Amino acid sequence: MKKFWKDVAVAREDGGWTVKLDERPLRTPARAPLVVPTEALAEAIAGEWRAVEEDVDPRAMVLTGIANAAIDRVAPERQAFAGGLARYGEADLACYRSDWPPELVERQGSAWDSLLGWARRRYDVDFSTTSRLMHVPQPQATIELLAHAVAALDPFRLAALSPLVTISGSLVASLALLENAITAEEAWQAVSVDERWQLEQWGGDADAETALDNRRRDFMAAARFLELLD
Repeated sequence: MKKFWKDVAVAREDGGWTVKLDERPLRTPARAPLVVPTEALAEAIAGEWRAVEEDVDPRAMVLTGIANAAIDRVAPERQAFAGGLARYGEADLACYRSDWPPELVERQGSAWDSLLGWARRRYDVDFSTTSRLMHVPQPQATIELLAHAVAALDPFRLAALSPLVTISGSLVASLALLENAITAEEAWQAVSVDERWQLEQWGGDADAETALDNRRRDFMAAARFLELLD
């Protein structure tokens, strides 16, 4: 799509804030009004549209994309969407450890033990961890309590939580970030331990480094979306 507007503005709407292109309110791909809960988020989305020079590149408009998903995909089926995310708690990254070499074992423990400790205190749950390749079942109470926490979230937080969980493989780390128990950088350092270790051991790999950088970019954008909701 070519740029067709000159002015981008933020306006108050019933139920929230919207972005207007030459006085025309933005709409989602499903043609629903794009109305977000906070002025800060609307301003950030407006910034993405102001940055367009000639062609609209959806990959460069991550906040707009997450807001679209919240309205078009999550809100109509919130409980089903939440249930899909909650299932990541059944095989959380932080529960699957290496048993060799000792340096990697130590890094994983340093990064992941504190996350599981936070979740134990926050939700009164426990976790099973393993250094084997096979799936280790989590206690049923843990699965249910984490699912309850996810189900209580509104569509906008669920929409942002989705890339955090799918990129990281850790529902626990994503919930800790959502609840401001850790920063976005701390969360990323924790969930990227294995990839960064591999790059250190095997040297620079342009494709692997690019893939990791892209994942970090999308992870940080979703984290920023959450921050703009507060």
